Parts: sequence; structure tokens; C-alpha cells
Amino acid sequence: MTTHARSTAGARAAEMSVGAPTGRRPVEPVPRWAVRVAHAIPCVLPSGSWRVALVLGLAGYDADYDWAVWERPYVIGLSVVSEGLALSALGLVRPWGEVVPRWVPGLRGRRIPIPAVVVPAALGAVLIMSFCAYAVLNQIFGFVEPLNDVFGFVEPLNENGDGSPTSGPAAWALWATYAPLLAWGPLLAILTVAYYRRRRANDASAAARPEAG
Repeated sequence: MTTHARSTAGARAAEMSVGAPTGRRPVEPVPRWAVRVAHAIPCVLPSGSWRVALVLGLAGYDADYDWAVWERPYVIGLSVVSEGLALSALGLVRPWGEVVPRWVPGLRGRRIPIPAVVVPAALGAVLIMSFCAYAVLNQIFGFVEPLNDVFGFVEPLNENGDGSPTSGPAAWALWATYAPLLAWGPLLAILTVAYYRRRRANDASAAARPEAG
């Protein structure tokens, strides 16, 4: 019983000791709050459900819209790509975000350089926050050409000729599913800073106390 308890405790310590030198607990293990934040990021994208409802004609205001051939795959693909990018935040708290997994040929087992993770994550956080700020400000003041028109995609129009519902249940559903998106950028930025600090602390510890032999 004692042996089993010790092995279980050792397995849990190894799971939390991301980036530690062999046989040594890291100076900065992955904090539990960071794990929770990383798992929360994919959950702040219910906007994908709105886009799926839009494609299926369940949004409540676009039944007469004439979809182009490429528009439905574009909308569904946008949801899939967004969720995939959100799931990639798990790499900031998991071993595969620090060491190349064994199933990757030619690179398996190699430690991933800190900038290779931090730079894309930081740029992603900045871009997400910029797009969210653009969308909110443009929705309030309307001083910029609609983003969908810039990229050549026109949303189904409501009864007022706008590209999104402005009243009724459809409008409430739109805001309820898109509002959580505002948390994606800040949460990703917080995780990126925590990842950078943890990796730097652990690398400095390993360099200061090299293993014998």
C-alpha cells in the first residue's frame, strides 16, 4: 500500500513538473491557475455555435439569404480554425509545449526554444485583442468600413439591411456568443507571460546546478 501511494505521488509530481531536469522538481512548476486558464480559453469561443446556426439557417434572421458556394465552408472553417488555435494554448501548460513529442520524426525529444513559443503566442494575443477592439469600437461608432466587406464576405442581412441582427432574440444570441471572445486575448497574454517566466526560471536553475556527470 505504501509503495503504491509513493508511486502515485511520484507520477503526480512528474505530471506537474513540466520542463524540469531529469530527477529534479522544477523551480517553477506549472501553477494550477495556469492549467485552469488554458482549459478555459477554448470555452470562451461559443461564437462558433452562432456561425454554425447561421449556416444551418437557425440564426433567426437570415432565412432568405442567398449563400454563395464558398461562403458556408468559409464560415464553418473559420469556426474550426478558431477552436484549433484556442486549443493550442494548452501547449503553454503541457510538456509538448516545451519538448517535441516523440511521434514527431527527426525532432522527437528536443527542447523547444522559448522564443519559438513565446513570440507566436504573444503576437496572437496582440492580434486577437486588436481585432476585438476594432469590432467593439466599430460597432459603437461605425467609423471604419465593415471588416467583412474588406475581405469580400457579406453576412446575411437583416430587415434593416445590416450585416447582423440588431434586435430580438437573434441579437441577444449574437452578443451572448461573441462577448466571451473578448477574454481570449487577455487570457492568452497572461498564459504567455507565465510560460516565459517559468521556462526562464527552470533553465536558469538547470544552468546553475548542472547534474554530476
